[in-house]
Amino acid sequence: MPSLGADMTEGTLVEWNVKPGDPVKRGDIIAVVGTEKADIDVEVYQTGVVERLIAQPGDKLSVGAPLAFIRVEGEAAPPPAVAAPAPAPPPHLRASPLARKLAHELGVDLGKVHGTGPGGVIERHDVELAAKAAERPPVAAPAPAPAPPPEAGMRHAIAVAMARSNREIPHYYLSTQIGMSKALGWLEQFNRQLAMEDRVLPAALLLKAVATALTQVPELNGYWTEDRLKPSQEVHLGVAISLRRGGLVIPAILSAQQKPLAEMMAALRDLITRARSGRLRSSEITEGTVTVTNLGDLGVETVFGVIYPPQVALVGFGRIVERPWAEEGMLGVKPVLTATLAADHRATDGHRGAQFLQILDHLLQEPEKL
Repeated sequence: MPSLGADMTEGTLVEWNVKPGDPVKRGDIIAVVGTEKADIDVEVYQTGVVERLIAQPGDKLSVGAPLAFIRVEGEAAPPPAVAAPAPAPPPHLRASPLARKLAHELGVDLGKVHGTGPGGVIERHDVELAAKAAERPPVAAPAPAPAPPPEAGMRHAIAVAMARSNREIPHYYLSTQIGMSKALGWLEQFNRQLAMEDRVLPAALLLKAVATALTQVPELNGYWTEDRLKPSQEVHLGVAISLRRGGLVIPAILSAQQKPLAEMMAALRDLITRARSGRLRSSEITEGTVTVTNLGDLGVETVFGVIYPPQVALVGFGRIVERPWAEEGMLGVKPVLTATLAADHRATDGHRGAQFLQILDHLLQEPEKL
C-alpha cells in the first residue's frame, strides 16, 4: 500500500488492473486505491511479472502492507508456495468507499448498479437509487444514520497534514510585490500566435517562473527527512487544486523545469481536469517537491500558506491588482502581483528565501526568456 501523502495512514484497494502472470513495466497503472481524498491510480515502479495478488478489492490496509508480489526482470521465479496461490479476483466495478459502505448497509449488489460518477464510478446516490428501485429495506433496523458527506473525510485528512506541518515545521514567511506589466504584455503577444483553446493563462507563466527560479535556489526544492534536507534535482511542482465537492488536492506537474510554457499550460489544464474527475496517478500525489497555491481568482491579494510535509517550501500568489507604481523616477498605475514564500527554517533562512523571490521577480521582468 503506497503512502499517498503525509496525511495517509491506510487505504482501500478498489480494483486490480492486472492478474497473476501479467507482465508490467515501470509507470503502468496496476491498481486503484481509495483514500479519504480521492481514488488514485497506483503505478508500478519496476518492470517484471505479477507473481501473486495478496490483497483483494475492498480490503483496507495500512500504508506499507503488501498488495502483490512482482518478480523483477532478471530474477528467477520463486519456488512454488505450499499453499495454492489465491485466485485472481473477479472483475470489479469502481465505486467510492462511501458507496461501498452504503451498499453493504442496504444490501445492494454493486454489480447491478449503474455508476453516474466520473468514468462510470458508482457514487452514493447511485446506490440509494438502486436500493429504492429494488424496494430493499436497510439490513439494520432502524435505518442507519446518514453516512458522512465525502468532504468530511477529506477535511480530516487535510487537518492531519496541516496539524503535523504546524507542529513539526518552523515556518518563516516573506513577501514581495512584482510589477506585471512586462509579463502580461508579452503574454498577450505570445497568445496571438496560438489557437484560442491553446492560449496560455498567467497562472502557467507564474508556474514556469517558479520552476525556473527553484533551479537556482535548490534548497527550497526537496524534502526534510531523516533530520536533514534532501534537495531534488527535478522540480515536481505541486499545484493546490480546489475540488467542486469541497477540499483540495495537491498533485504535481512532474519535471516542471523542463516544460516549455505552452506545455506547462497543457499540463496544468490536464491536471485540473483529472483532479476534479478523480483520475490522478500515484506519482503525481507522492512526488511533489514544492507547492504553489494561487488564490487570485477568488480576489485574495496575499496568500500565506502552510507547508505540506515533508516539503520545505510553499509559494503563494494573489490577485493581480492595479496599484500606483514608481519606476525610473516615473509614477503611474500598473498591474502588481503579491508573491509570498513560506519556508522551513531548518532547510533555509530568510536571506536565501529573499534571493528566491528576487530571482522570481527578475524572471517575470524578462518573460520572453522563460
